[in-house]
Amino acid sequence: MIVEFRTPKLQKQYEDHRKAERAYGVEVARKYIERINFIKHTRNIEELQKLPGLDCYPLKGNRKGEWAIKLKGFYRLIFTLKGEYLEIARIEEVSKHYGD
Repeated sequence: MIVEFRTPKLQKQYEDHRKAERAYGVEVARKYIERINFIKHTRNIEELQKLPGLDCYPLKGNRKGEWAIKLKGFYRLIFTLKGEYLEIARIEEVSKHYGD
């Protein structure tokens, strides 16, 4: 898949692990970069959902159309898919959407 980023900040955090570490801590930053690399090396969402340990799933409610991948604890990598065959993943945010 092709990966795009909603903001330049998200892209810089992917490209420079130190920026990701400052934003999310060492473990979440490592998973953030690792998970984006997984997305880049898959052909489609079905392949991504089959990868063990990612817990890739579609979101519901007002977040319908977005997908989440587990990072660590409550942290999730949120992304959307676009393109004729859903071959482009757009990184939307890192969210701690299950709690404070």
